[in-house]
Amino acid sequence: MRDKGTEIVPLNFVKQTGFQDMINREDMKKCAEQVLAGTGRLFLVDIEISKDNNIDITIESDKDSVTIDDCIWLSGVIGERFDRDMEDYELTVGSAGLDSPFKVPGQYAKAVGSMVEVKLKGGKKITGKLLQADEDGITLDYERLESAEGKKRKIRTEVTEKFGFETVNSVKYHISFE
Repeated sequence: MRDKGTEIVPLNFVKQTGFQDMINREDMKKCAEQVLAGTGRLFLVDIEISKDNNIDITIESDKDSVTIDDCIWLSGVIGERFDRDMEDYELTVGSAGLDSPFKVPGQYAKAVGSMVEVKLKGGKKITGKLLQADEDGITLDYERLESAEGKKRKIRTEVTEKFGFETVNSVKYHISFE
């Protein structure tokens, strides 16, 4: 396992919830974010904890791909900080798949310049190049069919348009086998 140069931060991670103890999601999130920040390239996408203490951590890299070594390393660090003798849990660490919708700003930033599929509220789907992403929304460059004066058929027109996040259901990479 690799040492990523991060310091160990003691955490109170067991939360009493009625009849059973559960891993505290916020403590797990804080730990993962601190550890990943020390790498200079990895960031947290999501943490899901089931009622049975099955923990799924999803990470991404802002510069390159997440490797199996990255996942093994993070799993080891989490295992050291969250003692399985005190709380029984199952841990899975993986990368966000190409077909997974974006969840955090880092994924949008990494995808700038890439082809993406955007599903808008109302059901419309747009495929285009992600030009920009900020806290307000995304800017896409895409083609759409528009009516042209004096023509029976619609013509393809290149459009650059900004979509606020309130109008977007999901964004993910466009995968093409052409």
